[in-house]
Amino acid sequence: MAELSTPPAPAHTSSTCGGCCTKISSLSVSSGNTTIIDNVNLHFHCGEFSVITGPNGAGKTTLLKAIAGEMPFTGEIFFHHYGDDNNKRVKPRIGYVPQKIAFDPAAPMTVEDLFALSLTSRPRWLFRDKNVRKTALDSLGAVDAAHLISRKLGCLSGGELQRVILSLALTPRPDILLLDEPVSGIDASGLNLFYAMISELRAKYDLSIVMVSHDLSRSAKYADRLIFFNRTVICGGTPGEVLRDGRVREFFGTVIIEERVSDGSVSHHNEGRAN
Repeated sequence: MAELSTPPAPAHTSSTCGGCCTKISSLSVSSGNTTIIDNVNLHFHCGEFSVITGPNGAGKTTLLKAIAGEMPFTGEIFFHHYGDDNNKRVKPRIGYVPQKIAFDPAAPMTVEDLFALSLTSRPRWLFRDKNVRKTALDSLGAVDAAHLISRKLGCLSGGELQRVILSLALTPRPDILLLDEPVSGIDASGLNLFYAMISELRAKYDLSIVMVSHDLSRSAKYADRLIFFNRTVICGGTPGEVLRDGRVREFFGTVIIEERVSDGSVSHHNEGRAN
C-alpha cells in the first residue's frame, strides 16, 4: 500500500472548555438479523475536531445517520452540560452534512432560496423575509461564503456548494456538527483550506465537529482526535496514538506519524508496516 505522509502541521490545540460533551452509549444499529454497527461508546467534547476513518463498508455513514436521528438505533445519545441543573442530560442540537446532496442543477434556485426553504414554511415566490436574508448572510459569513448568497446552486463549484451546505448545517448553531466525507468534489487546492476552516469553526463556536474521512494524511494534521472504526470503535485517541496502533498500520500500511508535542512542534516517527 502506498506510503502516507503529511507536511508539518500548524501548531494548534483543542479549545475544549471541558464543560460539555455529546455522549454516545451502547449504540447499535441492526437490519433484520444483521448487525451493522455494534456497541459504540464515544464522547465528543465541545471545541474538539474528531475524524472517523476506516475501511469501506465499516458503517461510518450509518453511525453518523444514527447520531443525526435519520436511522433507528438502540442505545443512548445525549448532550451533557456539567454543573447545569445537576448534570441534566438533554438531546443535543445536531447539524448534519450528508455524503451526497441531490438537487436539480438546472433549477433557478439561489443560495438565499435554499435558506428560505429551510427556515420558513411561507412560499418564497410570495414572501421575502428580511430576517431570512440576514440569517443566511450571518451563516454564510461563518464559512467565508456570504458573497454566494445570490448565486444559483447550479452555478456553484463543488467547494462552494459544500460551504453553502455547511453554513446551512450551522443554522441554528448546533452542539455537534456531523460531516460525512465533505471534501468529495473539492479540488486538491481547496482541501487544506477546508480543513483549516473546520478547525477554526470548532474553536470559534466551541463546536464538537465529527467528520468521516478517508484522507488520513490531512486528518492526522488537523484533527484533535482520530477514531478507527470497523462496525465498532477499534481504537481512538490523538493522531499520533492511533497511527502507532498496529491494527491501524496493518490496514493503512507504512505511515509517517505526526505527533504534536507540547511546544507546538511536530516530531516524525517512521513506523514500518505491521507484520
